[in-house]
Amino acid sequence: MQPPEFTPLPALTRAEAEFIDRYLQVVDQLGRINPARGDDTYGALRAAQALASHAVALRDALALMHRRGESRIHTATLTRALRALDGERRAARITVPPDPPS
Repeated sequence: MQPPEFTPLPALTRAEAEFIDRYLQVVDQLGRINPARGDDTYGALRAAQALASHAVALRDALALMHRRGESRIHTATLTRALRALDGERRAARITVPPDPPS
């Protein structure tokens, strides 16, 4: 059996890669906090505590991009990176799940 083939990441600057990584950390924590998907308050509390530090890291990644003169967010490239890193599934945990069929 062959291992699954992963989508290669597009070429990113170090600052863009940091931005994407920190963004996905924030998304993951928000997914854990989501009351429509959570199981217990302790897990949501821990995720909320972690969210604060991840938000600071995200801000710092964006500030670094800005300081380096990276004033544009290359949406198409960063979208490809998010898809390669399973960003769609991870971001879906933030939404309210659909109503069950009746």
